[in-house]
Amino acid sequence: MPEFKGYIHDVGGPTANFRYGSCDKQKTDGICARRKCLAPTPCKNIKVSHSEYIQLLDELKSLPGVKKVFIRSGIRFDYLMLDDDDTFFRRLVKDHVSGQLKVAPEHCSSNVLRCMGKPDISVYEGFKKKYFELCKKYGKEQYLVPYLMSSHPGSALDDAVQLAVYLKKSGYAPEQVQDFYPTPGTVSTTMFYTGIDPLSGKKVYVPSTYEEKKLQRALLQYNRPEHRATVIQALKKAGREDLIGFGKDCLVRPMNTKGYEKKPSDKQRSSDKINGYGRKNSSVKKTAGPRKKKHK
Repeated sequence: MPEFKGYIHDVGGPTANFRYGSCDKQKTDGICARRKCLAPTPCKNIKVSHSEYIQLLDELKSLPGVKKVFIRSGIRFDYLMLDDDDTFFRRLVKDHVSGQLKVAPEHCSSNVLRCMGKPDISVYEGFKKKYFELCKKYGKEQYLVPYLMSSHPGSALDDAVQLAVYLKKSGYAPEQVQDFYPTPGTVSTTMFYTGIDPLSGKKVYVPSTYEEKKLQRALLQYNRPEHRATVIQALKKAGREDLIGFGKDCLVRPMNTKGYEKKPSDKQRSSDKINGYGRKNSSVKKTAGPRKKKHK
């Protein structure tokens, strides 16, 4: 293949590193009917190993003409964090990331994560911390691109506001967000159509109207000027007008009667200089990661 340049751009697909069966019982009895392997907390019977995945990557790298093998997405960070042997984690950061790695925390609200079958956001924070520590250790300027979702069953407007505040504090401004769309054969779709969690039998709030979906989606990209009016509407509806203003913790500045952003007073400008809010793009970054030092 003369067009092949020697780079394999992604290996593994969804749940790329979760390749083995979860436990010995799964081999004979299948998956548990009312228990997830990793969430909300890991099952005590789960077996964690990345040895076969490492072997696969090594075999691919040894093929004639292959220069680099990358993993761009699909890593289950919750499964990775359970491995006492961090060989794969170190190999991932050192050899298999091409600038950025896509991962899927999806949300930060415990209510929503529980409905998604995802672990607590602290697991993602632990993964992120170690990822950037390893980037620094190996002298890599690499980033994480979190996959986020709005309007998933279980997500009320308050949960969307919580996610917006989390993004603000994290200094991350997502370029893209995914609005929940029901797909056949999933627990989430069952919740969407029935309003009931089939695993617990409990009622689940479902944001289903166009208007609420619009508000939740806008909150995830609160920093965009085209979303300002919608974000203000969402915050007022959620009773979070404290997040509208000129302070460093505010998500959006207020608008005047003509629909334009209000300008801060001299006193507010002075306050902004002190807390750093007034500087362009000081509170929101597109990506986050260690920066290389410039050598003189």
